[in-house]
Amino acid sequence: MHPAYQSSKLLFLIQLAIRIEARAGNFYCITPARMTTTKGIVKHPMYGTVDAHGAPVGPSGDMITRVVFLVLVVVSFAPAQTRRVMAIAHRGEHLHHPENTIPAFEDAIRAGADFFELDVRTTSDGKLILSHDATINRCTNGQGRVSEMTFDQLRALDAGVKAGFPGTKMPSFDEALALARQSTTGVYVDVKNASAADLVSHIQRHEMLERVVIYCGLELAKELLALKPQLKVMPEARNAEYAKTLINQLHPRVLAFDAKDFTAEVIAVTKGAGVQIYVDRLGAVDIPEEWRAAIDAGADGIQTDKPRELVQFLKAKGYR
Repeated sequence: MHPAYQSSKLLFLIQLAIRIEARAGNFYCITPARMTTTKGIVKHPMYGTVDAHGAPVGPSGDMITRVVFLVLVVVSFAPAQTRRVMAIAHRGEHLHHPENTIPAFEDAIRAGADFFELDVRTTSDGKLILSHDATINRCTNGQGRVSEMTFDQLRALDAGVKAGFPGTKMPSFDEALALARQSTTGVYVDVKNASAADLVSHIQRHEMLERVVIYCGLELAKELLALKPQLKVMPEARNAEYAKTLINQLHPRVLAFDAKDFTAEVIAVTKGAGVQIYVDRLGAVDIPEEWRAAIDAGADGIQTDKPRELVQFLKAKGYR
């Protein structure tokens, strides 16, 4: 829980306890003109709190004990409040759907993910299309490099046949943004090969400036912020010194972490600057024990291959 929230909550509870005491006539009830109770205690404009004979008075030791007790009682019955942790669906829900495709993104949305992650590249004719790999060999029925093929050539391929979803097309960046805009799910954009101008143009067209987080390098992050300062750029933290550089130059709201840089030193630098942490928990560490450990260490978002399970875990633990 954020310290400022904790302080405001505690102040509210103390005020509540004091009001309870005031209703019992044991303390001052505040009015615009003065403070008074049924026992005749008033707030004198010059001499402070006095009784009916003008003698200074204040809260008794018994009253203070009761106030503290009432605060503790209210706290003990109040529901636990924790920060929200983001669930990020890596390449959509891709364990049961073809990665980086509309079916994978749709299921991530149904699972309740806060973001679905995608990888964006530029075609030979300047269009933005989704592919993690530089080539189409692994995920489609074709061969070749994305950057050396036109958008229409890539769209003619089957991106689902190898995953049991024949007829699925490689989505455009526009299609993914349009899908997210119809939901409450944001888009985690992993920039493989795209210009700042093209990215901003597409994101702005779909009115998604406040609902994307962009994973990219330092220089591209600078270009993006120069065009649209409100964008949430998210370079990789790497190490403590580099994290400091990113923080000083970009003033980011969030930094990306993986297993290599998710260390106590880098976490301390990031959290000390008030910057959020989105960390990958993929492969062998994509399990509840590691999700719990990541949250305890300071993670504000977790990228997973199991969005449905992660969302259920976060709900069960009170992080949603």
